[in-house]
Amino acid sequence: MGFREQQAAIQKELDRFVDLLEVLLPRYSTLLKKEHLSEMELNELGEIEHFLIGVSGRITAIKHLLEQDVFGHSLHQYYKEKRKADSGDPFAAEKLKQLKKTFSDALDSGSIVNWN
Repeated sequence: MGFREQQAAIQKELDRFVDLLEVLLPRYSTLLKKEHLSEMELNELGEIEHFLIGVSGRITAIKHLLEQDVFGHSLHQYYKEKRKADSGDPFAAEKLKQLKKTFSDALDSGSIVNWN
């Protein structure tokens, strides 16, 4: 499966995920606002809440993984290309220039943070 197919599959799954949340969240909100819950509704509310907390944790873990993986691989590639460019490789110098622009854009947009 190529990138375009993977991209389409991920997008489809994300869209489906959002669609499902758009069904679940109003029910959760309705149960939260209701003053007198039956035993069944109270149980449903607890299950939904437990589920949403788990989903939130997984989303956070996925976000962290993406940030770390993408940044880590990019930084590794940056230094690899820098070594090649320093030894006179013109193709590496061009790639290094592109990576510097990408990092600069990411810093400017706040996607990554410079702690120095």
